This record gives sequence, C-alpha cells and structure tokens, in this order.
Amino acid sequence: MSGTTAVREDAGDVSPETPQGDGAGAGQEPRTAGTPDVIAGAGPVAGERATVRLRQNGPEEPARYAPEWLELREGADAAGRSPELLDPLRIRLANLPGRAKDGLVVHDLGCGTGSMGRWLAPRLDGPQHWVLHDRDPYLLHFAAVTSPKSAADGSPVTVETRRGDVARLTPDALAGASLVTASALLDVLTREEIDALAAACAGAGCPALLTLSVVGRVELAPADPLDAELAEAFNAHQRRGGLLGPDAVTTACEAFGDRGVTVQVRPSPWRLGPTDATLTAQWLRGWVGAAVEQRPELRERAAKYLAARLAACARGELQVTVHHADLLALPRPTDARS
Repeated sequence: MSGTTAVREDAGDVSPETPQGDGAGAGQEPRTAGTPDVIAGAGPVAGERATVRLRQNGPEEPARYAPEWLELREGADAAGRSPELLDPLRIRLANLPGRAKDGLVVHDLGCGTGSMGRWLAPRLDGPQHWVLHDRDPYLLHFAAVTSPKSAADGSPVTVETRRGDVARLTPDALAGASLVTASALLDVLTREEIDALAAACAGAGCPALLTLSVVGRVELAPADPLDAELAEAFNAHQRRGGLLGPDAVTTACEAFGDRGVTVQVRPSPWRLGPTDATLTAQWLRGWVGAAVEQRPELRERAAKYLAARLAACARGELQVTVHHADLLALPRPTDARS
C-alpha cells in the first residue's frame, strides 16, 4: 500500500460531491430569506438548486458544503453511527482472502472532511489503505491531512484522494476493494444511482457500510403544533428532482436484496441537547429554510416558529432528535474472494 497522498482528476470516478442529507444542498452564499447565516450545507440558500444531483458531465459548480458545517456535525455523526454493525463487518473483513498480506482497501464515497475515516479506521484492525473520493479539492486535502495514521491494533493507515463526480459505479471501479463506506449519501441519490451502487458492490463482492441516511422523522421537545407540517414539507423538499430523501434506505434495502445481498439496518439518530446548541441552531435554520422553500405559504408562521425555537435553543431548553439509519450490505464473495 502506498504511503503517499495523491490527488487524481477522474471525471468518471466513484465520488459524489460531499452530500449532507440533513439540510438540503446549499451553495456559497450564506443567506436565504427567513434563514440568516446558514452554513453552506446546513440548508438552502437563494438561487441554488434545492438538492444535489450527481452527474458525470456538465459545467463546473461551486462546492456546496462548507467545511465548517461538516466539522460542526462530526461529533453528532460519530455519536449517532450504530456500533452494532461493526461486529458483523469485522467478521466479514477478517475472512477476506489475502487480508493478512495486503490489508484492507476502503473506498470512502463523498468523503468530505474525512469524518468517516476518522471514525471507522481506528475501530478496525490491520493495515488499511483508504481511497477518499470527493469533488472538492479543498475537502480532499483536509481529509487527507487529518486522516488517522493507525488502526485499532496500531497497524498503519494510508490514504490517497480521487477527485471527480459520479454518474454510475461499476464492479470494475471496485476491483480490489475490501469495503465501500459513505456518510449521508443515500438520501441524495436517485433510484437509478442506488441501483447502480448496489449492483457494483454485489458484482465486486464488496461489503458496504452506508451511514446516517435521513429517514424523515424528527422529534423536538417541547413539541409545537407546526413540527409535523414543517417535517412534511422538508421531506418533500428532500425528494425534489427525483432524489429519494427519506425513502432512500428502503430503496437501498430492496436494491441490495434483489441481488442476494444480506442487509442489516440500525438506527443512528442525532440526539441534540443543550451542549449541542450551535449545531442545533444551524440544523434548525436549514430544516425550516428547506420547508419554506418547498411551501412558501409557511413563511410567516415558520419565521415566528424559528425565532421561538432558536431562543429556546439558546436558553438550553430544546431537545432535538434527528432520526437516521445505518445500512450494512454483505454480498456473497465473488470467485476472486472466495
């Protein structure tokens, strides 16, 4: 495994722009009506498409996720991911032919600032080589320089980076891969793209650990009569342009299951309290902003709602649970791995 970090320009690579399903896709300007000072990625901003589309070709677009948002959510992501899926994953990885000699090769799709690697690499034994995919060169550089240097047992962890957008994923693209990982990816894919991901992993006999997909449920305490209406509007916003949003996990289970892949799903909620006030406030602005973008007639009521919720958050009186799901897909090994 290489000990260097390399950046490649791969137009047809397997890397999406860094997705964050908890707030709809955002651009560079940090303002939108009714949701001031939204960090890019936490919610929609004026003039930007509502959701991220993954395409191989087309004009160059600005990065849609500020590193500030990805760093802000990293602690909640780490606390939310399900540890229950790690044991069956470890068992599968331990039985890979040639692992003792070659170690693991892990492809992290839409790596962002590299939070998945920082969470998972120290929880797995043995040498690891991570291939980090993203469209944003700044995020790739950040992910590379902050990646873990050692595995759970002290074995070395090395990285390389690949820049580019994805239109489809093939088994050939995963040749030699031990594992595919991603965070907050499934909910910004179309049905066709999830089908392609499942086909590629099944065809390559490569397990996939896909974490933190939104499932369309949030709980706020104390409750407010407008909670359910905003949640419904936000979920509709997530489905714009053919994206699956909160339907993604169900669709992925079907796509993997149709190919004989064993799938396990576990909850991975954000549980946000008084110590998470900064993240909660940003999430609230993005959540309400997306709902209002979907249903403009909510604007006046939503503005009052948001002001009251932000005030409660600042006083440490608001609890928020944002429900996600983690998915572990375990294909039958291919002949090359059996």
